[in-house]
Parts: sequence; C-alpha cells; structure tokens
Amino acid sequence: MNASIAVQVLPMYPDQKKVLDVVDAVIAYIQSTGVNYEVSAFETTMEGDYDQLMAILKEIPVVTAKAGGTSQMVYAKINYFPEDTGLSIADKVDKFKH
Repeated sequence: MNASIAVQVLPMYPDQKKVLDVVDAVIAYIQSTGVNYEVSAFETTMEGDYDQLMAILKEIPVVTAKAGGTSQMVYAKINYFPEDTGLSIADKVDKFKH
C-alpha cells in the first residue's frame, strides 16, 4: 500500500432518495474493485496502490452519471507515500471504534 484516497460525492438534489441512489452506486463501484475501503458518514476511504486508486477515482464521476446523476460534486483527499510505508485505515481509526 502506497496511497489512500478519501472521496466524497455530493449529489445536488433535494430528493434524498436520488442522493442516496447516486452515493450507493459509487460505493457499490468501489466495492466491485476489490480495494480495501471504509465507508463513513461523509466520505469513503480507499487504500492500496496509487495508480489503481487514481483509476478508480477517475471513474467515479462516470459512475454517478450512469446512476442518473446530473449534478454532483466529487471531492478527493489523496495521501501518497513514495515507499510502501503508509499508515493503513486501521492504523488511523481502529482505536476510536466502539
């Protein structure tokens, strides 16, 4: 693992069902890639190989469109490690789980 990416998809619709449908489609896509990920209330964090994660990130706006999205914002935070020395999702959050 040399990278982690947190991605937030914000559909811009008053219809909450449509919002959830678009977000659920993105999460299903991330699940289908086989990368390690964790869903939280505001974003989904993925970890793995930098190039693989960037390819997944690039596809997310396309996934939102295929799910019926016509107006959404996609925000990403990228943590890249030149060596395979990065902190995992578990390293960062497991101590806070209850």
